[in-house]
Parts: sequence; structure tokens; C-alpha cells
Amino acid sequence: MPPLRILSILNQTYVALCIALLGVAQPTFAFETPAKAAFVIDQTTGTILLSKNADTALPPASMSKLMTLYLAFEALRDGRLRLDEELPVSKHAMAYAGSTMFLNTTDRVRVEDLLRGIIVLSGNDACAVIAEALSPTGTESGFAAQMNRRAKELGMTKSHFENSNGWPDTSHLMSMRDLALLADRLISDFPDFYPMFAEKTFLFDGRAKSNTLNRNPLLSLNIGADGLKTGHTKEAGYGIVGSAKQGDRRIIFVLSGLDSARDRAEQSEAIVNWSFRQFAKHKIANAETQIATANVWMGAESKIGLVAGKTLEILRPVFGNRDLKAQVIYRGPIPAPIKKGDVLAQLIISPDGLPEQSIPLLAAKDVATGGIFERVLTSARVLIQRFSQGSTTPEDAS
Repeated sequence: MPPLRILSILNQTYVALCIALLGVAQPTFAFETPAKAAFVIDQTTGTILLSKNADTALPPASMSKLMTLYLAFEALRDGRLRLDEELPVSKHAMAYAGSTMFLNTTDRVRVEDLLRGIIVLSGNDACAVIAEALSPTGTESGFAAQMNRRAKELGMTKSHFENSNGWPDTSHLMSMRDLALLADRLISDFPDFYPMFAEKTFLFDGRAKSNTLNRNPLLSLNIGADGLKTGHTKEAGYGIVGSAKQGDRRIIFVLSGLDSARDRAEQSEAIVNWSFRQFAKHKIANAETQIATANVWMGAESKIGLVAGKTLEILRPVFGNRDLKAQVIYRGPIPAPIKKGDVLAQLIISPDGLPEQSIPLLAAKDVATGGIFERVLTSARVLIQRFSQGSTTPEDAS
């Protein structure tokens, strides 16, 4: 395997402008929250702004209903469900207490109403109706097994489901990072359904007058909040998976283990304001901008340009210094032939006060396999370099 090449781009004149743009300020403080666990990510740039016990599997309460909704949206997209389809209510679904749509076994309920019943009213019974309709066994437990399989496919590594609605069970657990990942997929994969999460009220058939309001405390505050789901049980405390969009930025945040609905509301608002006020998006390079070059093995050319595949943007805290480390890492020399657009390297950006970010760099053009002269020249050049520097010596960009 080719040795790992680390190209320092901090002291190269040809990228001086790029590095000047990469300046990132260090936060003067990190957000402190009494939540037992928390996770905040800027969806637009992928920057993690806050992580507190984010990978600890905890009781998710009704926040796990997001997984039921994801599977329901997939079924609608694939034609296995229809919005106007009416589903029966089983004794099992009717038996759920807590937050409900007050369904009974004489009902046949439209899928669209059930979705709003889950999103706005947090209906435990509505979740069970959807679950039994989509379950391969016709049971909620069969649907839970389906939830677990799909969660793994989505990359949710710290989640396990025993039911469709978050009803307390010692084995029913999710991490804050998994919930944020799920929220991101809901927003990205189902833009047509996502506006349902911003609906403030839903009056189903006039029967659930005591349960008509969306519990998301941010929807009326005019701060860009438009989703997703709250949760509360004695075991889990008060939690929320939220999202807000201001301008061209969107954040996703998850809080769990708060003591009261008031704490949840205050912490949610504070998190949103902090995320937008303390950080600003900053463009560091346009698409197709050459960031560095890499050596080519046995190619018609000895080097290949490494470019950004899309406009590169990072978040910069508003106040502080402007320290940054940036490196390009690849395994090389890279053997020819090379196709334009091949992922050849990673740009690692390490701003003070924020987690490092890894950005793929692509081949700027095609490089064909070289003729005999180029092959001999390449071999000689590499042998001389290895003799003088060693095969794994870090190599400067050029």
C-alpha cells in the first residue's frame, strides 16, 4: 500500500490566499446546558457546535417517534402507503395511554391524519396504527425489528427500538447523535413532508380537544424553528429534537434529561440563539479551486491537482483569534490512470475551538498511464526520494 502522504499547506506561497481565508476565530466560551445530554450541528456546513454525552444511549421517549415517521415517509415515497388510505385501529393501538388521538377500534383513519397525529399530537396510538400497517408480521414488535434494521443502515449505532412510540422500556434507547442524524435525514430526504413539523395545531375529528397543540416551544418565537419532536417520560426527563433555519444556515439540536417543560423551552431558545449569533458561515474556496497537488505514479504527468468538488464553507466563531491548521492527506504516489473527479485526498481543517473537519479533494483532470520514458523517470525519482528522505517522510505540497 502506498505510504500516507501529509502535505502541510500552512507555509506554501501558492495557497497563501486560501489559508488567509481559512482563518477561524476561537470561541470565547462553550455553551453550558443543564441537559443530561446534548448535541448541536450546523447542517449547512456539517460543523458540530456542541457535544455533551452525545454517544450515550438514553431513553428517548417520544423523540423516537421520528424513526416511525421516517419509515412511514419511505413507505409513502415507495407507494406502499397512500396519504388518503384509511387504516384500521387495533385493540393494541387503542390501549395506549399518554399522548393519544383518542382512537378506538371502530375507527378507520387516513394516513395523513395519523402522520399529523404523531407529529403534532405525539399520538402513541397513531404510531401503533402505522406500525401494524407496515410491519412484516402485522405487529408492533415486528415493526420495531424493522426500525432496528433500518437504523443500522442509516448509521445509527447507539439506537435500539422495542416499540414505535418511545413507550418506556429499559431496552428502548437512542443517542443524541443518532437523533440528530435521523433529523438530518428527515429534513434532507423528505422535503415535501417536512413542513408538517412546523404545524402548530391539529384538531382531529373534534374528539381530542385536550390534545391539539404542538409541544415544540419554539414554533411561535419567530427564530426560524420549524421542527421536529419533543419527548417526555419520567425516565427520560424532558427532551427535544429541534431544527431552525435563518438565512442560508440550518442547525439541528438535541437535548435530553431536562427537569421541566420550562427548562426545555428556555434551553432550546438559548441553543438556537447561541448557534446563530456566535458563529458565521465563511467561504474558503470555490468549487474546482486547486488546494494542493499530489505525486502521480507511472503517469503521463508527474503531479495531479487536488481541487474542491464544491464550494467549501466553514463556520467561524464571531470573536477570538484566527488560528487554524490545515493539511492535505493522501496515500501516494497515486497510480495512473486517474479520472477527473476521483476522490484522491482529504483536506483536514482544524480550527481552534471547533472539531476538525475532513473535506474530500478530487482529481482536477484526467492523467493517463505514461509511456516507457515517463515510467523510468518516475521510478528513478521515487527511488532517489526514498533514499534521501525515507518512504514515509511527510512531503510538502508544491
